[in-house]
Amino acid sequence: MNLIRRFLSGYTENFLLALTLWPLASLLLTLPILARVYHRDGRLRAGTVVSTYLAVLYVLGLGCFTLWPLPSGERGLGITYGVAWQLDPLAFVGDFRREGISTIPQIAFNVVLFMPLGFIAGRLLRWGFWRSVVVGLLASLCIEVAQGTGLFGIYPYAYRTADVDDLIYNTSGAALGWLCAAALARVLPPGALAEEGEVTHEPGFIRRCVAFWLDTLLVTLLSLVVGGAIGLALSLLGAPDGVRSHAMDLVLYASFLWVELVAPWRHAGSTPGGSFVRMSSETQERSGMRRAAFYAARVVALGAAYFFLPILWPAFALFYLFAREMPYDLI
Repeated sequence: MNLIRRFLSGYTENFLLALTLWPLASLLLTLPILARVYHRDGRLRAGTVVSTYLAVLYVLGLGCFTLWPLPSGERGLGITYGVAWQLDPLAFVGDFRREGISTIPQIAFNVVLFMPLGFIAGRLLRWGFWRSVVVGLLASLCIEVAQGTGLFGIYPYAYRTADVDDLIYNTSGAALGWLCAAALARVLPPGALAEEGEVTHEPGFIRRCVAFWLDTLLVTLLSLVVGGAIGLALSLLGAPDGVRSHAMDLVLYASFLWVELVAPWRHAGSTPGGSFVRMSSETQERSGMRRAAFYAARVVALGAAYFFLPILWPAFALFYLFAREMPYDLI
């Protein structure tokens, strides 16, 4: 037991670093995570969200445990000389003969370190056995190559050992993790997924925000590509800077109208982002002038919040908290 404690005590700093980076990484990944959950499950499950954020912590920990600490100063490993690669898959036999039982914690650690990866692949991502094992193998290979090349050439020499045995242990850990997920699924099956193509007409505020975030990414991409092409053409024609600027602004507004008006009008209320998270903005049946008024009010409200008055988003959230719908849904 003391041997294990001494072994783990050397990784305290790595774990604290992972915990420090976790909030920032979680903040940056929140919208992509929610988009993925809505797309796959059709609804937001608390267990799935918690598991996903724990998976983010695990991935950070994996990087910190295997690549940290980085070399510093002007001398030492990774600065003045390298560490040779260990390519003998039976090297652990010699290690055990020389060091005895003290080699066991290191081997066990390398196996256990990758078990969560296999578990995440099997339970959270619903991947098959071989796909999960191959991903474990590739992740381990990436880490070993990073260790053996001075973090892909950032440092002049390797500052850690690239070990083929670690590759074997890590891949075995991923396989064991997947088997644990399969065993748990027999006792506690994962939640049933939403039926393919199922779309909700009663989206919550979070799902609406995720859909709008995806839509704005598309608007930005369209405006950059199309607006950039038009701007380049006008530049070649010798148009003044003001003309090019106005043209690119018009492209941005036109992209917004296409994503938030034309696309949902033609697809039963689903914007491109809404389609991905399985929602429609049409919360009730409307036709004729009433449907046109609904879309006009929706575009004005979202456009004002996006282009001119971001303060409207807290107002929308407060309104939804009490009314359980957006202001334009009242039409």
